[in-house]
Amino acid sequence: MEVRLNSQIIPKRRNFKCLGSVIQGNREIDKDVTHRIGARWMKWRLAFGELYDKNIPPRLKRKFYEVGVKPTMLYGAECWHFKNSHVQKMKVAETTMLRWMCGHTRRDMVNNEAIRSKIGVASVVDKMREARLR
Repeated sequence: MEVRLNSQIIPKRRNFKCLGSVIQGNREIDKDVTHRIGARWMKWRLAFGELYDKNIPPRLKRKFYEVGVKPTMLYGAECWHFKNSHVQKMKVAETTMLRWMCGHTRRDMVNNEAIRSKIGVASVVDKMREARLR
């Protein structure tokens, strides 16, 4: 089916951006999840100096993370139908950010849950489920 506007054919797109979300023609959310993770990294980069600074207390870092960074990734999550691959991508992005906040790398062999409890942040998976139930 062709869509025309004043004798000009409008090309068919496989996906497009609408209200900050990526809509795919095949009804999947892969590109939207990837876009949300990318948006979260952009917010992270804006605040990287403060979140990585060892002189700033973890409590303040947590508050900033929960107010400024986490909502960026969870925007629109209440209407997503998740697959395990989506959840895994979200977990990896969050864990990487939390490790940097604490000043740890994967070589330090610190458990993800230990890092999460040190900062006091709830899991992104729990927040996604909470958003869906809300």
